[in-house]
Amino acid sequence: QPEPNVTEYVVGPLPMPAYHRDVTVQKYGGKVPYHRRPVTGKEYADINALIQRELKKAPQFLTTCCESDGSDLAILTTAPRGFQSGDRTTWFVLFHNVAGTGYYLSPVGLEVLVEHGDLHVSRWQLRKVFYNGQYFASTEDLEREFLARTLEVVRLKKPQADAVLGSMRPRHPPDSLGPLQFEPQGPRYSVRDNHITYQGWSITFGMNPNSGPRLFDIRYRGERIVYELSLQEALALYGSNCPGGMSTRYLDGSFGIGRFAYELVQGLDCPYTATYVDRHYLAESDTPKTNQNSLCVFEHDSALPLRRHFSDSQSFYYGGLRRNTLVIRTISTLINYDYIWDFMFHGSGAVEVRVHATGYISTSFLHDQGTNYGNRVGPHTLGTMHLHHMHYKVDLDVGGQMNFLETQEMEYEIIKDPWSTQNTIERPYLRRKRLEREDEAAFPLNAPMPRYLSFASPKPNKWGHPRSYRIQIISFAGKHLPINSSMERSVSWGRYQLAVTRRKEEEPTSTSVYNQNDPWTPTVAFADFINNETITNEDLVAWISVGFLHIPHAEDIPNTVAMGNSVGFFLRPYNYFNEDPSVDSPDSVYFSTEQD
Repeated sequence: QPEPNVTEYVVGPLPMPAYHRDVTVQKYGGKVPYHRRPVTGKEYADINALIQRELKKAPQFLTTCCESDGSDLAILTTAPRGFQSGDRTTWFVLFHNVAGTGYYLSPVGLEVLVEHGDLHVSRWQLRKVFYNGQYFASTEDLEREFLARTLEVVRLKKPQADAVLGSMRPRHPPDSLGPLQFEPQGPRYSVRDNHITYQGWSITFGMNPNSGPRLFDIRYRGERIVYELSLQEALALYGSNCPGGMSTRYLDGSFGIGRFAYELVQGLDCPYTATYVDRHYLAESDTPKTNQNSLCVFEHDSALPLRRHFSDSQSFYYGGLRRNTLVIRTISTLINYDYIWDFMFHGSGAVEVRVHATGYISTSFLHDQGTNYGNRVGPHTLGTMHLHHMHYKVDLDVGGQMNFLETQEMEYEIIKDPWSTQNTIERPYLRRKRLEREDEAAFPLNAPMPRYLSFASPKPNKWGHPRSYRIQIISFAGKHLPINSSMERSVSWGRYQLAVTRRKEEEPTSTSVYNQNDPWTPTVAFADFINNETITNEDLVAWISVGFLHIPHAEDIPNTVAMGNSVGFFLRPYNYFNEDPSVDSPDSVYFSTEQD
């Protein structure tokens, strides 16, 4: 077709579908332009074939620079693909490829710009070539400059599997075994289909092929706390003095956070005792595909007390409770990075959400002033600086759907001591505030935020306080893209560490799979959700951004370690109960001097 369709259907009812309904116009207010579509495997294959044909026009250069004819080089996409709506022009970065190792650490210095927007593949073109700091019109020009000896070539040996940078093969034979988790009476949780129960918790789980893990109808002791808790997007934004690196802003939902959550390795990704669940999706195929054992559920002994006290005053006793947690985990491999997505449920009624980043760093070829954009991590490899930002939707229903937002902060007041009035005391006091409108509840990234912020119910607990759940964010986010950037609106959720809006059926997600390839006219712009509506006694949603700045260093070779590269948030009961609900746990321990 001259203007091919992008069509979205709702199919139902499950599990025995009887109808399908086109919802594209209803969702987006009109047609979705075809140039916004995600890149499919077929499109990448056609691009790779074009690049290989073009590389054959520079045979002597490739032999000299890389000991290659081009056919054995790995080709890595960047995104977005241009500078304005309608563009579909992508920089591709070339690497030495050695089977069984991470090619991401072995750039050869060659990058190519491919225009692939035309509906006829035969009209696609290679538009520009970059090598070691210089730009060329074509691979023929590159070859001519090389033969004329006007090109500085860095001669790279083809890496060998036993010596390649970034090999993960063990360097020593196995030693004594470490400790293992043990369940003496089997699991204390239940998994039936996509429903989990555990010590008062009830959770329904799923996986969106694009946006990844999502939980629904989270209940504790029969009462719903969260209607929806879902990952929305993961952004990786890079800096470099090479064109591919400097223009990369990956929106991983467009690639498929759930689709690329692969099989988990027992005993390493999750405990041997975990329950492993298959996930199914439909993408680029007429039949569903299965990622077996790609989600796990387990009870985790954190080897830490949830609470305890050793009394050595007045009376002698000990009371405590082990911090055992239910964990729902899946791990997405998005090209080079591996993201560990954890959802944890505690005996105190708290929910913890955490993401850990590991896998390979993305790199550029080191040239000129490359260390302005990262650290050298190999002979010719620059570990390029980047930020990771993740966005979550948290639709809390605390004591019912109608909630309000309350903040509490500490201030000092200077008073005379009341018993003598001769001295002053700096007395902390509590400043409470109810936020009335969405604009008040949109907290800019990295700006000061109230230390206590709660979704509150009009219903009080036994002590007269509103039953509430507190949102506690743990994040070390880098700087958000400047607002005057032409593509900023596509990731405008990143402006805020927290934004609370009224829940609307027409605002189900903060982004779209179409935002990656047309960020200049975003299909969904989160900033439009915030329009200063009242948020008092309404059905509310919290949108939470977490992230960190990563400046790669030598210890990121071969892989980034998850330790220290972990961010997330807690949902903690705050006057929701009349006391800590974990006091009812049968795991509680108490003994005193009156016992043996």
